[in-house]
Amino acid sequence: MEALEEVLELLKLPHRGSATALEAEAFRRLRGFLEAQGLKPSEIPFRGMPSYGPELLALSLLLGLGFLSPLFPLAGALGFYLYFTGRRPWGRLLDRHPSRNLLAWKGEGTRALVLMAHVDTAKTYFLYHPKRVKGFRRSFLLNACLALLSPLLALTPLKWPLSLYFLLQAALLLHRELSAPYVEGGNDNASGVAVATALFLETDPPPGFRLGLALTGCEEVGALGAKALLPHLPEGTLVLNLDNVGRGELFYAEGEGMLRYVPYRGPLLEAARKTPGARPVRYRLAYFDTLPLAQRGLPTLTLIRLEGGVPPDWHWPTDTFARLDQKALKDTLAYARSLLKALVDKGQGDLLH
Repeated sequence: MEALEEVLELLKLPHRGSATALEAEAFRRLRGFLEAQGLKPSEIPFRGMPSYGPELLALSLLLGLGFLSPLFPLAGALGFYLYFTGRRPWGRLLDRHPSRNLLAWKGEGTRALVLMAHVDTAKTYFLYHPKRVKGFRRSFLLNACLALLSPLLALTPLKWPLSLYFLLQAALLLHRELSAPYVEGGNDNASGVAVATALFLETDPPPGFRLGLALTGCEEVGALGAKALLPHLPEGTLVLNLDNVGRGELFYAEGEGMLRYVPYRGPLLEAARKTPGARPVRYRLAYFDTLPLAQRGLPTLTLIRLEGGVPPDWHWPTDTFARLDQKALKDTLAYARSLLKALVDKGQGDLLH
């Protein structure tokens, strides 16, 4: 059985919810698999949350209390901005559940190239329904405008309908926390884990590089695994991230950001622009694990497959292993292989410097 298929089989669990027992089981299986290949992956423990719901619920409540005082939506608007630009100053208070990353290395060198993919899965929500999901970006922008304007609107009669809107949103988020299931996550992101792992196992490190494999937890709740990974990456590490690559048309992201756009830079992006087989996209739907890395200046790139502008079966119960497109997986692996070859072919040229 090929590594691609073996990894997918390992991840066939009911779900791999962030910071849950099944996420831990997935990591246990992956670690055993890597050790069976003669590798010595290190475990990077950290603490996270099983769901982003409680944070957004708290922010919605603050925004919904504008009828009492403008100070509540002021705090809510600030929290909203911080959360959706990748910052969580309250994280130390909320992150109480154990999670982990796996990090394996091959070769020696003064520079590092890391293949990354997140292991965890998310809970579903009504906004991800196939009939609504294409309007996800519009819904987010409307919500963001109302949230950021709420301190001013709290000084007007509009505070009453606005408060009702955010209190209803809080109720929907509470219902999600109490009743919504985690998705199986065949595409998001067993597909990325399988491709990244297969590519890592078959690839010799480029000259002068160490080649790494980083499998992260808690991506779905704020890219917490990537943040925990940062201290373990050498300065200037190149990071190729794979996310939702099991169906649809292949794209490479030129940057990302839900509120503030963070452009990618570096050799991987330049190589992607010269490697046929994927189209560019400015990804604004959500965040990847690359967001905290790109914000700190690391040269990164994310590969993703989209259908109609969104990941297929995104955070919906139809995201199962049965719906994976084996050809899409193999084509993604082939494209990523070509991408790394483009780096190697440049040798000591400008691309690697």
